[in-house]
Amino acid sequence: MPHATTLDRGLVVVGTLLAWFPIAATLVLSAIGTVADRTPRFDFLMPAELFLFFAAGGLLLSIAAVRLARRRWTVIGGTTAAVAALVATQGLAVVTGLAHGDAEPAGWRLALVLTMLVLYTVAVVVTAVGGVQLWRDLGRRAMPHGP
Repeated sequence: MPHATTLDRGLVVVGTLLAWFPIAATLVLSAIGTVADRTPRFDFLMPAELFLFFAAGGLLLSIAAVRLARRRWTVIGGTTAAVAALVATQGLAVVTGLAHGDAEPAGWRLALVLTMLVLYTVAVVVTAVGGVQLWRDLGRRAMPHGP
């Protein structure tokens, strides 16, 4: 069972905050827009647009998970799934013609691309929750050994 260093704590804290940022920003800005315009506002593409924040957080959390030998499957698996789902989302949007406006944004094409976008968002949340779990593990006096 590795001992958590200051570096490990920093990786976990900063990584967790960065991993949550795309989700938190989407919710906060949607709430602000809804209140300001008095009509529901929600930009479902924002988590994908803020991918670089998530990528940095996922990388930091992955390094911490390996160093601490904790939550590796959750953090690395979630980060990998998010990257794969985002690449698939963008690739499918191009292949189906949705990205360039060649196809009407409706039907099976839109459903396919949106499904991949939802999978990306779920993977982001899984990774961010893994970060919270790592953070919680660091708060314990003795980190129990486990996956």
